[in-house]
Amino acid sequence: MLKVKTGDTGKLGLLYERYKKRLFGFFYQMNHDVKVSEDLVQNVFVRVLKYKHSYREDSQFITWLFCIARNVNFDHYKKYKKDYHTVELQNIHEKKSENHEPDEQLIANENTILLKRAMNRLPTEKQEILLLSKFQELKYKEIAVILGCTEVAARTKAHRALSELKEIFIGLRN
Repeated sequence: MLKVKTGDTGKLGLLYERYKKRLFGFFYQMNHDVKVSEDLVQNVFVRVLKYKHSYREDSQFITWLFCIARNVNFDHYKKYKKDYHTVELQNIHEKKSENHEPDEQLIANENTILLKRAMNRLPTEKQEILLLSKFQELKYKEIAVILGCTEVAARTKAHRALSELKEIFIGLRN
């Protein structure tokens, strides 16, 4: 990113190739629309180029990139006044083994569906923090920068979101 910042915009393609799948996954999990997610990934890199001067050497690129991604997602839904309070958890897959009984596979599929429903019932902020921490596997320090809070606050928010998800999930199972 430092080379892009100094004017070597050809390196932006390398950054795009390196991070497009992670960004697409984030956007898709937030809105489960392939075309919108692809467009939002493009918008992120347009903003990376536009705001390259604001990147600081002492910050991690992934953190800066996801700050931009959150803003792009928010701006998109603000512009189109859509409710973006749904999540599609495509990354939740049960490992299928040849030894699984049909009943076990049915239960696993049912749990996945219930988890998706539970996630969709969480407020957007809690969905975001779970997606960043559990699915994008960002560290709490990075999430804190993205959310504009302390690392302890990010950890607390993630714990509370996970606890609420668990309660909703258990409620749906009963």
